[in-house]
Amino acid sequence: MGNSYRVALAGNPNTGKSTLFNALTGLRQHTGNWAGKTVSLAQGNVQHKDKTFNLIDLPGTYSLFSNSSDEEVARNYIVFEKPDVTVVVLDATSLERNFNLALQVLEMTKNVIICINLIDVAEKQGININERILTNRLGVPVIKISARNKKGFPMLLDTIDRIVTGAIECQPVQTTYPDEIEEKIKKIEPKVSELIENQLSARWVSLRLLDGDENLLNEINKRFGQKERAQ
Repeated sequence: MGNSYRVALAGNPNTGKSTLFNALTGLRQHTGNWAGKTVSLAQGNVQHKDKTFNLIDLPGTYSLFSNSSDEEVARNYIVFEKPDVTVVVLDATSLERNFNLALQVLEMTKNVIICINLIDVAEKQGININERILTNRLGVPVIKISARNKKGFPMLLDTIDRIVTGAIECQPVQTTYPDEIEEKIKKIEPKVSELIENQLSARWVSLRLLDGDENLLNEINKRFGQKERAQ
């Protein structure tokens, strides 16, 4: 709507995601609960150039497999509400552990920024992160920041701006699974595409169905069933 865009913040607990949210939005934020959930919802605005970015601070989770209310809320927002950009906040000192969530998000949606926080702490520990190599390998922008010191904020906001205006086109890397799983994906993906009418990533939905994700199937039936009944 106009020059307003929705930006979701996702990340593991204790990565500084909420610190980033608070630093960007300041007093321009409000909290509540997600509809039908006791999970807290925080939203806030940040002005950049001629645009308003509405930031949604998703619950901190280690995965998006809907094993808990927090995971379900975060997963459903990214998949069904389709924010204009999803920023995945990682802890620079624990990248290997944090990348599990990041790779899940890259399978779910296209417009993603990997935001590596606590870079000042990592550098003190002798950890060197080459964001250019990561950008090339992941197919999406990788930005290094320190939310506590507000370091890297101009680059992050400019990158969000360039994605929503189409100046940057994200091409997220596709995780390749063992041949047996890839064959099953190919078999059911066309049927999944018919079911979801290209509204979601058919490959990602196929993966979740192969994993027996009944919660996702119920959510798809509920949301797409509502559309059919409304027509």
